[in-house]
Amino acid sequence: MTTASGSSGLGLPSTLRLGLFQGCLGCLAVIFAGLLNRVMISELAFPGLLVGGALACEQFVAPSRVLFGQISDSHPLAGRRRVPYIWLGTALFCGLAVLSIPLIFHVANLLQVGAGWSLLGGVAALCGLFACYGLAISLATTPYLALVIDRTTEQERPRAVGLIWCLLTVGIVVGAISINVSLRGLDGVTDPVVLREALLGFMGRVALVVIALTLIATLGMEPPKVSATQASSTGRDDAITLRQAWALITSSRQVLVFFSFLVLFTLGLFLQDPILESYGADVFGMPIAATASLNAVWGMGTLAGLLFAGLWVVPRLGKLATARLGCQLIVATLVLLLLAGLTAKVPVLQLVMLLFGLAAGIGTNSALVLMLDLTLPQAAGTFVGVWGLAQALSRALGKVVGGGLLDLGRLLQQLFSLGDSPFPAYAVVLGVEILVAAAALVLLARLNLRQFREDTGRSLIKVLALELG
Repeated sequence: MTTASGSSGLGLPSTLRLGLFQGCLGCLAVIFAGLLNRVMISELAFPGLLVGGALACEQFVAPSRVLFGQISDSHPLAGRRRVPYIWLGTALFCGLAVLSIPLIFHVANLLQVGAGWSLLGGVAALCGLFACYGLAISLATTPYLALVIDRTTEQERPRAVGLIWCLLTVGIVVGAISINVSLRGLDGVTDPVVLREALLGFMGRVALVVIALTLIATLGMEPPKVSATQASSTGRDDAITLRQAWALITSSRQVLVFFSFLVLFTLGLFLQDPILESYGADVFGMPIAATASLNAVWGMGTLAGLLFAGLWVVPRLGKLATARLGCQLIVATLVLLLLAGLTAKVPVLQLVMLLFGLAAGIGTNSALVLMLDLTLPQAAGTFVGVWGLAQALSRALGKVVGGGLLDLGRLLQQLFSLGDSPFPAYAVVLGVEILVAAAALVLLARLNLRQFREDTGRSLIKVLALELG
């Protein structure tokens, strides 16, 4: 059996090789969200709002995924529509990652001297750099996901998605270990010159490794672009325009249903993310090192869930049934996470986080497989861009709303004189998250896979016919 692009499916070695790119993204995510965030706030005394705003700029450019997906579909480079864009995006985000170090320390110096307009310009440049970094990530990752669609059959996709996203989690772990090993000598160092040189060297080495692994992961993974005759026989149209793509996306109610599901599903997973460690500290009395381990426990559960779903659950229950099961498990474990606060026992919290990670892994695998399946081969990059937009915007929204709900919970606690216990404020966040996850489950019930394919297939024919007319 062949895929829509006419290439054979991926075997296990090729799937693991392709997944190296996801591992690189996981490693960089740890460095940007963890290392640079900590250095800017703790060592360089950046205002927290400035750090959060600058890092959020990476997510604010998520709508570019739709454009990059459409460009990848319709404008092949050197006879290929995926790999050249992955390479270009990787080169750009690696270069920007290295450039971020001197710019961060330049802004830190401007903050110390209170440089007025120069400081404003530096802050704007920093936000702009993170926005460009987000654009480069979108340029690389959208064609990458489309390549996964091109190279896998429907039967292979659950396993491929599970393995590839497992490597993303592995990359996060490797990134954390690399930071710990490479920068161990910086403990207690506050001299900006020493910090700058050490971080610049570290980021340079990481960038070179990421570029090398990306080449290894993708070289030879995409066959040359099919001829016009072959494209016609497979029903693929590489000349679809951005206007046609937008008409295609907005012409089907099922597209809107699945887009909304992805937004709510991702919010249901990550609304607790910005307050999780504080929950452990304030409600369970955990020290810093212990609260940091909560994400590791969640990650191990997620890794197990991804593998379990991809290798066993999806092949037996089917994609839609597994997605429904995943959402149900997420709702149930979020309820347990809320109730765990009433016990204030650390082992209970750790067990619940492991179960929540397992549910998240099962739900994520099935949602990703659905996302890739509900993508027309004729406009794979465009659809992947839309799905990526839903996930990126909801991740950014989750960071903002999660913290805002905690502040709201504390305000309500004061207004209604609910005592000094920190639990009620966190209960507000987790309660809303439970409702969001339940809403995602309701939307999933309205998704009809057959109708989705029929509607989008008819819509594609319609928009192309209107263009010709």
